[in-house]
Amino acid sequence: MLDASSHPFDRLPNTPGVGYKPQHFSDLLENPGSVGWLEIHAENYMGDGGRPIAQLRHLSERFAMSVHGVGLSIGGEGRLDPDHLARLKNLVGWLKPASFSEHLAWSTHDTEFLNDLLPLPYTDETLTRVADHIDEVQEVVGRRMLLENPSSYLAFDESTYEETDFLREIAKRTGCGLLLDVNNVFVSATNLGTDTISYIDAFPMDLVGEIHLAGHDEDHDDHGRPLLIDSHGREVAEPVWALYDYVIKAAGPRPSLIEWDNDVPDWPILEAEAARAARILETVG
Repeated sequence: MLDASSHPFDRLPNTPGVGYKPQHFSDLLENPGSVGWLEIHAENYMGDGGRPIAQLRHLSERFAMSVHGVGLSIGGEGRLDPDHLARLKNLVGWLKPASFSEHLAWSTHDTEFLNDLLPLPYTDETLTRVADHIDEVQEVVGRRMLLENPSSYLAFDESTYEETDFLREIAKRTGCGLLLDVNNVFVSATNLGTDTISYIDAFPMDLVGEIHLAGHDEDHDDHGRPLLIDSHGREVAEPVWALYDYVIKAAGPRPSLIEWDNDVPDWPILEAEAARAARILETVG
């Protein structure tokens, strides 16, 4: 176990990070380039040992770490899975990451786990449920979490809050921070016909502890309208880079992650994406 008193990283630097993939282990140690921190998906590291845990321990001595959960189902109607929470607490306990985050979404129904992060109606009822779940997570894990804005493919007629107001109110009630996924903003705005700049201008930037950038796939719905899919399987699109530049110029430098989870490229390609983020961060650094 790592000793908390000697652990060197207690916050993420305002530099680019990448989602860690085992095939990049040697590259990260030998030639990290612009990369100053790493993020893992919590569910991939909830075991007790083996090579993945050994490599993660080694990397955590060189890089600040962020733990990103994808399976808590923060927005689900049922109670949070106590076994999942216990495994998460154990991971965060020994890894001692500089940041921990989850999604504003649901992915469970009764005992079934759905391999998607599904949207929520923004109502008082949903607000109370999500806030209660975040309170439980923060109490069990023993630290503040960040909540990520979702990518949306539909809107609910019953919603009574704008998404930015909903996120702000959750943070106010729970004390959590926010994770701004810029690609999700672009995907949602395209799919729902809303304006990205208006969304960013309304977002509570003072609560943002981390920014995500990722690639998306382009499709069309049954009526021929553009439909974007948050796929994390390619380079960041040019309009997303432009929106990120707007965010950084408006809010200042923030820890900024390149997410590339599918069709993962060779290290030079991923590091080049991180280097591009670094150049944008340097314009306001």
